[in-house]
Parts: sequence; structure tokens; C-alpha cells
Amino acid sequence: MIPFARQLESLGYSGLRALEVGTLQVNLGWRCNQACKHCHLQAGPERLEQMALPTIREVLRVTETGAIPVLDLTGGAPELNPHFEYLVATLRRLGVHVRSRSNLTVLLEPGKEHLPEFFRKHRVELICSLPYYQQEMVDRVRGPGAFFKSLEALRRLNSLGYGQAGSDLELHLMYNPGGAFFPPGQKPLEDLFRRELAQRHEIHFHHLYTLLNMPIGRFQDYLRKSSNYESYMGKLLASFNPATLSGLMCRSLLSVAWDGRLFDCDFHQALDLPLLPGLPQTLEEFDLQALASRPIRLAEHCYGCTAGAGSSCGGSLAGAE
Repeated sequence: MIPFARQLESLGYSGLRALEVGTLQVNLGWRCNQACKHCHLQAGPERLEQMALPTIREVLRVTETGAIPVLDLTGGAPELNPHFEYLVATLRRLGVHVRSRSNLTVLLEPGKEHLPEFFRKHRVELICSLPYYQQEMVDRVRGPGAFFKSLEALRRLNSLGYGQAGSDLELHLMYNPGGAFFPPGQKPLEDLFRRELAQRHEIHFHHLYTLLNMPIGRFQDYLRKSSNYESYMGKLLASFNPATLSGLMCRSLLSVAWDGRLFDCDFHQALDLPLLPGLPQTLEEFDLQALASRPIRLAEHCYGCTAGAGSSCGGSLAGAE
């Protein structure tokens, strides 16, 4: 397989650099109430990794200047961190836009039922994972009962105004393929989900984003066990799209691990591939100027972000469809 760095060199790139830090993506821990088959972090109920309060205060310290406009909270299930609500409320008081990623079913866990109202109060943007609009695929990826729990959580959010036409309470869905294949086109899939969820369940949302499954973590295990790893990597290489390079999320986003270490993206975090030597490595060393134009570490799974229409935490990439 052609190394990703060499692929870029053939296009005249000696490397890849960040353009800004417009979003700080904070992983609050790898604990989750689910253990999804495609999870690149291998999150689950048994994971103990959780961001502690001193580290959360470091997150607040580096954002209190207002230089980073968006905080993107992820996990695991970020809602399971005991300091989640303190962090969200404080960030909103600082005027930071808060985006939180949810698997939906966690909103029905004991002691978490109040979170939809909490989100509404603090105007939190939500990106909610829903593998499909039909029960079979969702339950196959997430476990029995996950589909109807997800629908119930969406209904509660809709009842508060989330996802409704004309509402500024943003509710978006995230789609991951259920196997060793690429996601369909984002706009046609969004139209399909919108029609089917409205007609079948009277559920509404603003946008749908597609995310290609990265060949790491549990999904890599699945690929190897099913003898699909080599063919999947071959498809990623064959589908490399140079038009995606300008929109790669690592060029405008910085990832913070649960222990305060810094990474170019959540996927690098999963593989313990920190920022390149010479750069700040932790929140305590945070230097926005140095990080905003940093050289980006490259690895073979980067082909996953540049295949086809491109893939990111914000969906397919501009100019790639």
C-alpha cells in the first residue's frame, strides 16, 4: 500500500498543516453504555477512562479567552462523565458554542433523563448517532432494543423543539455504515432518513452527516475476522480524492484526550499517535499560535478521511461530492 505521506508528496504536498483551531474536540472518556461494533475507541460500559475535574478545568482555562469558538464534546458517551453538566454550563457562560455527540440511548439511562431539558436550557447543538432508520440494522450494530430507545430519545428532544423546522435548537444525525462498505451520498441519504423517520415515527432533525468507518479499533477487528481488512484498505486507497484535502477536519480541529493529551484527531487518539515532536503535547502546555499552524502527523488510516466524498465528524467534505 502506498504510504499516505507519499501519496501527498505525489500531489506536491511536502506535508499537511493546520489552518486554525476553530474547534476543540474534547473526549470526556471512553466509558459508554453501549459497545458498538464499529467503535474506533473500543468504548463500552467496562472502560474506566474518564476526564477528571482538574483536566476539565484546564479545558476551561484554554477556552476562557474566547479564541476557540466551538467546543465539541465526545466520548464514549460524554454524558456519563460526572462533570459533564458543569463543563457545559461553564462553557456557555463563557460564550462558547457547545456541540455534544450522543448515542441517544444514554438519555434514557437512570439519572440522565433530565438531559434533554438541560440541553435545551443551554442551547447545546446535538449530533446524535443513528445507524439506520430501521430496527434490524440499528440493533445489530448496537444491541437489542437500541433502535426503539433511540426513537424515544429523539421524540423527547423533538418535543422540546430540537430538530424542528425553524428552530435554532440544532439536532443532527450521524450515520455509519453497518459493514465493510462506504456510506451512500450524504444528501440523498439525508432525504431518505428525513422522509422515513417523519412518515414512520413523526421524528424530525436538521441535517444528517455520514462518517466512514475507520479501519481501527473494533471495526479493524471485524475486518480482520471477516477477512476484509486488505480489500477495505485497498478500496480506501483506490478511492483517494485530492479534493478532500482542503476540508480535512484535522486542519481546523484539535483533539483533547480524556487525560489532557493533545492529538490531531480522535482517530489518532485511539491509536495513541500524539502530536509531532516539538509541539505542545498537553493542555498544560497549550499554545494556540503554535497549534493553529502545526504540521499534522500522517498515518495510513488517513485514507479513511480522503476516500470518495471524504469523511469527517461534520460529515462528507466540501468539494468532494
